[in-house]
Amino acid sequence: MLSKITSFALCGLEGIPVEVETDINKGMVSFDMVGLPDAAVKESKERVRSAIKNSLFQFPVNRITINLAPADLKKEGSQYDLPLAISILIAANQITANAEGTVFLGELALDGALRPVTGILPILISAKAKGFTRFIVPAANANEASYIEGVTVFALKNLGEVVALLAGESSFSTVSSRNFRAAASSQEYGFDLSLVRGQKVAKRALEIAVAGGHNILLAGPPGTGKTMLARCIPTIMPDMTFEEALEVTKIHSIAGCLMEDGIVSLRPFRTPHHTSTVVALCGGGNVKVHPGEISMAHKGVLFLDELPEYTRRTLESLRQPLEDGVITVARAGGAVTFPADFMLCASMNPCPCGNYGSAYLTCTCTPSQVQKYRSKISGPLLDRIDLQVEVDGVKYEDLAGEANGETSAEVKKRVETARTVQRIRFEGEQNSVNAGMNEKQIKKYCRLTPECEGILRTAFETFHLSARARSRIIKVARTIADLDFSEEIKPDHILEAASYRSYEVNG
Repeated sequence: MLSKITSFALCGLEGIPVEVETDINKGMVSFDMVGLPDAAVKESKERVRSAIKNSLFQFPVNRITINLAPADLKKEGSQYDLPLAISILIAANQITANAEGTVFLGELALDGALRPVTGILPILISAKAKGFTRFIVPAANANEASYIEGVTVFALKNLGEVVALLAGESSFSTVSSRNFRAAASSQEYGFDLSLVRGQKVAKRALEIAVAGGHNILLAGPPGTGKTMLARCIPTIMPDMTFEEALEVTKIHSIAGCLMEDGIVSLRPFRTPHHTSTVVALCGGGNVKVHPGEISMAHKGVLFLDELPEYTRRTLESLRQPLEDGVITVARAGGAVTFPADFMLCASMNPCPCGNYGSAYLTCTCTPSQVQKYRSKISGPLLDRIDLQVEVDGVKYEDLAGEANGETSAEVKKRVETARTVQRIRFEGEQNSVNAGMNEKQIKKYCRLTPECEGILRTAFETFHLSARARSRIIKVARTIADLDFSEEIKPDHILEAASYRSYEVNG
């Protein structure tokens, strides 16, 4: 008898329907699987065999042929265990069920228990868009599936429950929908700008960077609070919308690092170690293409601590995604595009000893050592970092006194106001923040007075800036004007924006 069961494969973030066709005939006992299965899918034969037997069903002693269609799509992962088992049982006439329109996903243990699989959320979203509305998934994936509306999801514990549901012998409740806002309100970042003592210039720079979606570099001696400042960035970013949360959760679901809530409700903050490879940062893999750190930081912050310690090749790999907001990972088996719309925050010491330019500490490095250390960061990469801020030590009085600075919530209100202005400005266009403006938009929304042009010309010639750096200064000035509730860019805005590029002169 022939049976057909629907499952799904993942190609990047896109789900593709896979039809599991099983044919059981008389003949020499065999179990053949075709349709480009990878090693994990081929090994499912033994898992499925044991799961069927230990669930008190009979594994057919016949010639079994299984085709995973489309045959030219490589099948990866363990989510095919459940559809394989159900397809075999239907083809062997052990259960009578109409499984048409139902999507089966799940890994089987040897005793028939259903184990969770990765990528449930992107699969459900893609399947819903293709007209599928009924799903059977492992119980451990219930939370992840509960945020998708308009679908019927059964989260079951073992193969026996799945068979009972299909045969109509038992009734099971569907997964209840969950409220995203309720999940988001229960999460906290654990940091606050009010806990950062001093560093008024750096705090102001963070506010501007977040308000306009700009990248930022914090340079200063060790122990001046660069890392703590960076960790405060998500606390002043606008709350994620449900659509953004789904985007981020899809990536984290594929990577297999979702929390119990089943959804990422807080802005991601990723801090890869400086020994990370290009593959770890950008994504890839020998067998299955996984998202890298820049995609895991989508809609959040990618923090690179001690920037010069990363390899030159690793840093240069950031240039394209910083411009495009996506990363295409090409391998022999094909190319996969992952989103990578993140805010880059980097920190570094100004020299090997860390004290160059400090008002409180003495540098022991030679000029050649300082130059060699800073030359590890290329000019093109620095060009893509809009704000470059020097952070120095703070006085003991600032550390010992009571924390009386602005809270993250207060700064966040101003950031949200500026972001609202930008959303209205760019309505109907691809970008929603000033940092994403192209040259055409800069000419349209950032008209400069003759006085502003004069200031910008002086900065351009004094700092030996590139054409890209000039555009970045204008974008930052536009953000400062938005925070100042000003429709036009004023000389003060250009001056402040240009001051955040002065670090390049010290290199």
